[in-house]
Amino acid sequence: MTLAQYQGDLLAQTREWTNLHDDELRRRAVKAAGEKDVGALVSLTTAYLAHQGGSGVLTSSRTIEAYELGARQFLEYATDQAVNLLRPGRHDAQGYINYMLASGRKPAGVQLKVAAAGCLYRALRWAGATDADPFRDAKVPKDRTPGIVKRPPYSEDELADVLDHADVHVKFLLFVTAHAGLRISEALALQWDDVDEAGRRLHVRSGKGRKARLVAMSTSLARAARHYRGMYGPGGPDHSDGKRTTPREHVFRYGHMMTARYHVEKAFQAAGVPFRGFHPGRKYAGTRLLRQIKDFGRVAAHLGHESVDTTRKGYAQLAADDLKDDLAGW
Repeated sequence: MTLAQYQGDLLAQTREWTNLHDDELRRRAVKAAGEKDVGALVSLTTAYLAHQGGSGVLTSSRTIEAYELGARQFLEYATDQAVNLLRPGRHDAQGYINYMLASGRKPAGVQLKVAAAGCLYRALRWAGATDADPFRDAKVPKDRTPGIVKRPPYSEDELADVLDHADVHVKFLLFVTAHAGLRISEALALQWDDVDEAGRRLHVRSGKGRKARLVAMSTSLARAARHYRGMYGPGGPDHSDGKRTTPREHVFRYGHMMTARYHVEKAFQAAGVPFRGFHPGRKYAGTRLLRQIKDFGRVAAHLGHESVDTTRKGYAQLAADDLKDDLAGW
């Protein structure tokens, strides 16, 4: 699905609710909450996010998916625990948080689920169904472990082993995420016009916060891009046997992040390397670049971080470890 198609579908879903008269909007929302109609409540949450959220109808598909999943999980809990959605008890929200923590979820993951549940309640208030705001004062403990320690980057050897077991599609995706440091959503959104092998740069048009940036390609990545374009680019031989799942202008054949994850995880399994998600590949790119140039500002620009503070916070432990190594060598 292209970005334009996705936004059109999202706008259509939003209008299912925004085209209603206020009284009918309230009636349907109250009915859905009273019956714990998961489908209707998730749809209402999505409509609110696309209509009133910070990015509106431009909200990324990944964000929509995460909020929809989080809303479904909260509604499952609310059903099991007989929570009255329109008049929740004052301990219900914290009870949900404590339940997730006791089940082994990490604080960062719990925070994301709370954000989704909170969005569900903003949607219900927007629809006029309730005034309840149960997550306003709920507390999620902070995890003080640095991200670079919690989920460290893949090592050079790990990536080399996986590349040896990867097909050409997975191999190039790993180059783009682990060498160029693109987020998986940014990588899958790449079109052929965004890949400039001669200039050795990638044009990220839809980064986080809808910010565009140019990303320098390493020599090995530029070489891999030329090889990949020769096989799968416009005008090249089509090796998909008529099963291409994305429009021809897109670089990768994966139409969805979960599809990409499935194929990448298979390569990791074949190599005997634990797959820890796409982000450790991005951290590998940031780690490698920081060690080369020792400049948080340039690393922040390369990775598309909102601010240098984000980069400094994320890679502070790495910088401290490198300083120790330098001092040990005196």
